[in-house]
Amino acid sequence: MASLFSRDRTLGHSRRDSHFSTATMPSSAAANNNNSSRFSSSTTATATTTTTTVSFSSLPSPLGDLTSTLSSTDLRETAYEIFVAACRTSTGKPLTYIPSSHTSPTAASITNGNGITNHSNSLPSFQRSLTSTAASKMKKALGLRSSSTSGLKKGEGSPGSGSGGKGKKPVTIGELMRDQMRVSDSVDTRTRRALLRVAAGQVGRRIESMVLPLELLQQFKSSDFTDQEEYDAWQKRNLRLLEAGLLLHPRMPLDKSNTAAQRLRQIIQEALDRPIETGRNNESMQVLRSAVMTLAGRSSDGLLDSCHWADGFPLNLRLYEVLLEACFDINDETSIIEEIDEAMELIKKTWGILGLNQMLHNVCFTWVLFNQFVATGQVANDLLYAADNQLAEVAKDAKMTKDPSYAKILSSTLTAILGWAEKRLLAYHDTFDSSNIDSMQNIVSLGVSSAKILVEDISNEYRRRRKNEVDVVQSRIDTYIRSSLRTAFAQRMEKADSSRRASRNQPNPLPVLAILAKDVGELATNEEEVFSPILKRWHPFAAGVAIATLHACYGNELKQFISGITELTPDAVQVLRAADKLEKDLVQIAVEDSVNSDDGGKAIIREMPPYEAEGVIANMVKDWIKTRIDRLKEWVNRNLQQEDWNPRANQEGYAPSVVEVLRIIDETLDAFFQLPILMHPVLLPDLVIGLDRCLKYYVTKAKSGFGSRKTYLPTMPALTRCTAGTKFQVVFKKKEKPMTSQKRNPQTATKNGNDLSGLPQLCVRINTLHRLGTELEIVEKRIISLLRNCESAQVEDLSNGLAKKFELTPAACVEGIQQICEAVAYKIVFRDLGHVLWDGLYVGEPSSSRIEPVLQALEQNLTIIADTVHERVRTQIIADIMRASFDGFLLVLLAGGPTRAFSRQDSQIIEDDFKSLKDLFWANGDGLPTDVVDKFSTTVRDVLPLFRTETESLIERFRRLTLETYGSSAKSRLPLPPTSGQWNPTEPNTLLRVLCYRNDEAATNFLRKTYNLPKKL
Repeated sequence: MASLFSRDRTLGHSRRDSHFSTATMPSSAAANNNNSSRFSSSTTATATTTTTTVSFSSLPSPLGDLTSTLSSTDLRETAYEIFVAACRTSTGKPLTYIPSSHTSPTAASITNGNGITNHSNSLPSFQRSLTSTAASKMKKALGLRSSSTSGLKKGEGSPGSGSGGKGKKPVTIGELMRDQMRVSDSVDTRTRRALLRVAAGQVGRRIESMVLPLELLQQFKSSDFTDQEEYDAWQKRNLRLLEAGLLLHPRMPLDKSNTAAQRLRQIIQEALDRPIETGRNNESMQVLRSAVMTLAGRSSDGLLDSCHWADGFPLNLRLYEVLLEACFDINDETSIIEEIDEAMELIKKTWGILGLNQMLHNVCFTWVLFNQFVATGQVANDLLYAADNQLAEVAKDAKMTKDPSYAKILSSTLTAILGWAEKRLLAYHDTFDSSNIDSMQNIVSLGVSSAKILVEDISNEYRRRRKNEVDVVQSRIDTYIRSSLRTAFAQRMEKADSSRRASRNQPNPLPVLAILAKDVGELATNEEEVFSPILKRWHPFAAGVAIATLHACYGNELKQFISGITELTPDAVQVLRAADKLEKDLVQIAVEDSVNSDDGGKAIIREMPPYEAEGVIANMVKDWIKTRIDRLKEWVNRNLQQEDWNPRANQEGYAPSVVEVLRIIDETLDAFFQLPILMHPVLLPDLVIGLDRCLKYYVTKAKSGFGSRKTYLPTMPALTRCTAGTKFQVVFKKKEKPMTSQKRNPQTATKNGNDLSGLPQLCVRINTLHRLGTELEIVEKRIISLLRNCESAQVEDLSNGLAKKFELTPAACVEGIQQICEAVAYKIVFRDLGHVLWDGLYVGEPSSSRIEPVLQALEQNLTIIADTVHERVRTQIIADIMRASFDGFLLVLLAGGPTRAFSRQDSQIIEDDFKSLKDLFWANGDGLPTDVVDKFSTTVRDVLPLFRTETESLIERFRRLTLETYGSSAKSRLPLPPTSGQWNPTEPNTLLRVLCYRNDEAATNFLRKTYNLPKKL
């Protein structure tokens, strides 16, 4: 079944003969190429040459289909017959003409019905000479280009010329239309002759009151044709037209029980099987006329002199479209003839027969212009521009009428136009490029105008809503932009994936999303430069919408990529860096596009949630740092549990674990600065802080497990008084722990038979912490060097202390060394030397148990320390041992337990022994400096004079200091001062202890009377 707007296209005489070739045809047009021909091969005109033609397909009908029995040739010949009949003069004068070939063709000779020839320069337009045609106002109004030549000057041998095969130039508008419609001389002559007969028999009768196919059937018999086959084809065409106009597509719907319709249907069916005899007085024709006129006379408007046989939809529009197509130059189908104004004036005369009006003309002409643009390869942009201008008239009409028939035709037509346009606009990156970008603006305009009419003027739903709720045009453009860019993005994604696969075997191939980021950046730039300036006419933020779409598309891929990242790889960093650069470029374009908007582009920017690629990189690097730190901490735990702190592990006496931990730190720093990121200076503090904490943990583990100063200090014994003149006896008020070292810390247990808290092992710990603290200075300098070579480092980064300093570990090392030294010192004095200090010094008679054994034992330990501890910390540990020795010496004197008692005469022995103890550490100037020895011996020097002071003086001083301390409440009874452990000659407890250990009667009586201290429990 022939489509309403479909057209046959002959190869030999196509309107596009020799105008297009596959070499020059646009790709979009080539895709629509087919072998259909515009006109039927029954056209008798011949061309002077035969050329190869590239054909393009028209669009399918937007209004439905006609009967398949009517060919394009049938419609064209019928449309010409209607055209000629409608152009007859109102007086009924005959339509023949006698061209004046031997005179200047400024006028035509018209013969009236009486055979009298009139010559006039003021002729009907149908017979007007072509040379009288002025510049086309219609073409100017539609924006169509004007040809340099008119229809008069077309080349020789135009199709549709004389039957002799050699063409002749058209002289009048009528002749031009005949040639444009490719009607042969024989068909034209027969049509005119028939119309003359009709006019002669029905003078004054309007053509609208006739059924033209019926009248033509009555005028001719088979004898009027050259052969029977031609006659049969002609008869069948007219019968099928009657069928189409009265039965298949009537203006008014037919009742199924209509007898005239049933009779006509039967007559046509029989005639198609066996031709009927035609002629005016033939009986079969009378039956046919009766049925036809009955059906054609049905009218809803009450007009009795109108015949409705060609004014039913869509037959009338299809016939009218054939007439409008005749306005396209047969030698250049992309161009409209210069005589369009006169031709259109004549074509509009058919409205009465076809039941059309200006509004339907506007719709149909819009479609014809648009369809011609498509059918001719989409290269004639002025046709598209003209269709858009004509559509502006349609938009005015649509607002003025609510006729349902018109609305249906308009809706179908605009839907077809919009469908075609949107097929290209929804993927305009595939449709347009620099070679055809000029047509994009017209296609966009045509599309959005069609959409606007459909939504605002036809859609009932829209009318029910407030119009300001919907911006049809801007919404449509928004849809086109987003759809096309999503399609383009998907194509770029496939391209990037292909590029990745192609470069798989090449060194350092780029990840897919890194390639895609570059492609999307190029796509955004192209959008901004090429497409956005066009689309901005309808959407003020076209570029912003495009950028937001691309941002979202890439963001979705990036989000999936990030969710699959388990570790920081070079590929991951490359992708994230590419994404960050892309986002900055996209945001810049969006901001520039929206700079003049009311909100300054905030709406578009809100539509672009940041990728936060830098944040992702930072988080990944932080995860990388955390993983490295956790591994290092696990290593510290594992290795320090196995470390035996062997002083023979290396020449300098530090633990192998510190060497290994420093090596791991170096490797971690190298790996960090090799990460392909631009934020080394920003994230370096995180790494340094993590390493710092881990090293502090190492220090904590290294110094733990063997106690502190308090661990080794003994418990003070309870005070008793001595019995004068007898061997010193001390009776405890309650059972006390022996004045020896406390229980060993369970963490100091031996491993493999080696005491991990032995003196050599403790010295190795000290050396280890010293080594760590020293090496950290080197590590910090190395960090600065690495940072200086980093491409993203700034001057302030190099001077930023947080970026290169370990804050916790150096202090922890110092504190750890101090703690270990102090613990070693008090361990040596109060535990390791317990047998010579607590069990030997001044036990019994002081003169027979002096300090020499203690000095010997100390010297042995000092020798070990001197051989083991690094010289930079040797002084510190020896000074701590000296202080512990002085504390131990005082404890023996002031809290020595029941085996010790001193007289005033023993004070010289004590002072001499203390001098020997000091001399051990001074070592004739080779040991500790004198000022250090003097500093730590101050307390002992202050307390020793109490041992030579008279008892009464001590008691008096004790009374005074106690009263000063406790006030008037101490007058009646002196309170027992608590033991502070801070010995001082002005401290009551110190004086009391000297009295308790004083071996004379006065001290014993004072203690008995004042505190009732017993001699024994």
